[in-house]
Amino acid sequence: MVKKSGFVTIFGAPNAGKSTLLNALLNYNLSVVNKKVQTTRDRILGILTEENYQIVFIDTPGILEPKYELQKFMLKEIKSSLEEADLIIHIIDAAKINLDKLKKIDEEFKDQMHNKKRIIVLNKVDLITKSNLLPVMENISENFGYDDTVPVSAAKVENLDTLKNVILKFLPEGEFFFSKDTLTNKPEKFFVSEIIREKILTYYHEEIPYSIIVNVTEFKERSENLIFINADIIVERESQKIIIIGKGGSSLKKLGNKSRLEIEKFLGKKVYLELFVKIRKDWRNNKRFIRDYKSGDAS
Repeated sequence: MVKKSGFVTIFGAPNAGKSTLLNALLNYNLSVVNKKVQTTRDRILGILTEENYQIVFIDTPGILEPKYELQKFMLKEIKSSLEEADLIIHIIDAAKINLDKLKKIDEEFKDQMHNKKRIIVLNKVDLITKSNLLPVMENISENFGYDDTVPVSAAKVENLDTLKNVILKFLPEGEFFFSKDTLTNKPEKFFVSEIIREKILTYYHEEIPYSIIVNVTEFKERSENLIFINADIIVERESQKIIIIGKGGSSLKKLGNKSRLEIEKFLGKKVYLELFVKIRKDWRNNKRFIRDYKSGDAS
């Protein structure tokens, strides 16, 4: 039996639906989904394995004009993910198509995408009429160098089988990179921090979600059915710390309860969760701190 396997990078603008698409393809909530931009900060591998193929999806941060060191790091993540890919999926919001922006992105990443097979995925097609969609698909086919164009609705899981078939058409032959039961390359500790960050994205507003980072400092199994977790919520200013904690600690307590329930669901075990709020002034512009955090050495 001939096997196919390869790395497929999913990239595009913020809120185009990259993480929603990855979760739908895997049939598992692997990547944080939220309407706010910058939801995905790290590239995340999601691995789909069937009897005769293995697709290693790489979910990347949304494309932004970098304004500080964290976003510069995110841009590097996108470029390296494109360079490593066997196949590239450029996902765009079909309800907000801007062909000029599409051309600009193609130009910006042309070196990383050179000689790569590329698919354009028009997401959220459930929000527009077919009469409006078809001219756009024809324009893209005629004026852009994509190998295929696939309309989908990731949120409603529509036309994803067609997308999988198109991916398999371009996927190279080869042995699997990971064991058949591997879903991701990220450890449980990473997803715990992502669950806490997703709750912050949901329950706090304005600049708070973009000024925090969550660092899990302790992750220990105290018994067969109990995991003890400590996590630092790192903010940039004292005023942000006050907002996260809330009056009498009420906001932090609510955040902890909501996070704990989600973490227990994810791990399938009881969790004792302690959250601490710490200040690291201007951490988003601190190259050393960002590097240490990514390597697991931040404190």
